[in-house]
Amino acid sequence: MTGRTRSRLDRMRASVGIAQLALQQIEDDLSADDVDAVELAAILRELQEDVDVPDGLFPSLAQLLTTAARRAEQIEPDRDGDASCPLHEAAALLTDNAGQRLNWAARSLDPQGDAA
Repeated sequence: MTGRTRSRLDRMRASVGIAQLALQQIEDDLSADDVDAVELAAILRELQEDVDVPDGLFPSLAQLLTTAARRAEQIEPDRDGDASCPLHEAAALLTDNAGQRLNWAARSLDPQGDAA
């Protein structure tokens, strides 16, 4: 492994660590005894589409996987999709499947919140 690759992996590990801390904070907030249906719905909507940041958590994760898939397409030995296809599928599952389910749950908890 080259020094440049090691530095890239070190940065990635640090970034994942920061993301895990942020996700732990979200989990702690979700576990609070005073979270009601409206607030939980709002939190779920933020995970899917944050109004302050382009996209949301799930779309951002899907974009990260899509970027990895595109890179895999370029470096796969036979360009057979063995690496890139699962990555594209994982990205689609996040946006199409998981994201839609977040929307359904939020709508169920707070139907009026869709208009907000």
